[in-house]
Amino acid sequence: MDRKVLDTLFLEARSHKFFQDRPISDDLLEKIYSMARMAPTAWNACPMRIAFVKSPEAKEKLLTALSPGNVDKTKSAPVTAIMSIDKDFPNKLDLLAPAMAGDPIFSKMSEKWFLQFIYRNANLQAGFFILAARLCGLDCGPMSGFNNDQVDKLFFEGTSWKSNFLINLGYGSGENLPQRAPRLPFEEACKIL
Repeated sequence: MDRKVLDTLFLEARSHKFFQDRPISDDLLEKIYSMARMAPTAWNACPMRIAFVKSPEAKEKLLTALSPGNVDKTKSAPVTAIMSIDKDFPNKLDLLAPAMAGDPIFSKMSEKWFLQFIYRNANLQAGFFILAARLCGLDCGPMSGFNNDQVDKLFFEGTSWKSNFLINLGYGSGENLPQRAPRLPFEEACKIL
């Protein structure tokens, strides 16, 4: 196993708070998505959607919905990805999972189960998105700490998209990066049954 890849994806990767003043091209964002979309999802449902906030106007709108502690972090990032879900994802199943197209399983689910299904699978995809961004040389700063309803009104009103969480993207500056905190050892976090 290539140690450099392991370091890039896992062992040396950090969640950055602040970023260098370096732009990110639209082509790079498309490349990252093209890898992240290969994440496993139930029935290939692919419910994750992403709004990339790049323009100064869009960034100013987003800042109004953030918790105070996340404002400076987000100002520093050249791109903020609004990791989102699409409640109308079943409309794409004729393309993504033809065998499931028209299946009433989703309409028969309770709202609770339907949302659990969407967020569970979108979160799987989002994990792959972070790994893809790291593999492409970017650093990530995933975070909550914002008003979901306000973000949805500002960016997704009149659509079936709903915000999940945010990821600041860029080339980490290393500023205010604390020493890595410990992780639980295998014997405390895992069981072999």
